[in-house]
Amino acid sequence: MSLAAVTRSETTKQFTTSMWWILAIVLFAYVGFTASVLAFVFSASATGALPGNAPQIPAEGLPAVLYSTATSVGYVFPLLIGTLAVTGEFRHQTLTPTFLATPRRGTVLVGKLAVGVLLGVLYGIVGIFAAVGPSAGFLAGYGLDTDFTSSDTWAMLGRMVLAYVLWVFIGIGIGALVRNQVGAIVGVLVFTQFLEPVARAAASFVDGLSDVTKYLPGAASDALVGASVFSVSTATTGSTSDPLEWWVGALVLLGYGILFVVLGWLSSWRRDVS
Repeated sequence: MSLAAVTRSETTKQFTTSMWWILAIVLFAYVGFTASVLAFVFSASATGALPGNAPQIPAEGLPAVLYSTATSVGYVFPLLIGTLAVTGEFRHQTLTPTFLATPRRGTVLVGKLAVGVLLGVLYGIVGIFAAVGPSAGFLAGYGLDTDFTSSDTWAMLGRMVLAYVLWVFIGIGIGALVRNQVGAIVGVLVFTQFLEPVARAAASFVDGLSDVTKYLPGAASDALVGASVFSVSTATTGSTSDPLEWWVGALVLLGYGILFVVLGWLSSWRRDVS
């Protein structure tokens, strides 16, 4: 079976199940709610509208920070859909007929990566709309610039879509490496929602640690995008480590994807599935 036929087959597999659109809806709701809350608080703070002696956030660069909510908090969703795209096949043993039809397993894996591009772009668009819509609304409501006339804003949105695609690649690699679906999902959630955030927070207080944590996948993703809500919470901690350039962040994130895909191919993908 040719790569084109395998890609069509993989596309059918992904879009005939309900998981992709369920995760897309949850992504939209989660990012939209988070962006709305942050946009309200940050916009009010930037204009001095918060009561009491609340600190005032600079208005400059605020749109980029709010728009980046799509990746800084939503990246776990493309990571999950990539992981589920592979572990679901191990769980339900649908890889057995696939490998019988296409004995060249590398072609099947490449087909999944090709569909991963489509999933990444789709989820990226959903995440961007969920973050940019309410953020721009609150910014405009408080009389702040939305930066839609800036080419830098549109370039950042393009890099956000690229980040989503790379996160799907990482998820596919993890799914190929860790066959057990529950174990893979738990591992993804523990690392993205606990281990890395704690490490990055600790790096703000421990000298030299930020030189290491900036190469973690979440930090590399933020560097690729060029803005992050996380940077607001650490801006006053005195961290002196320079962030990665956006293209370096892209290469680091791509490197994680290649690493997991290769490890999955070597350790798991070539083994029997029944």
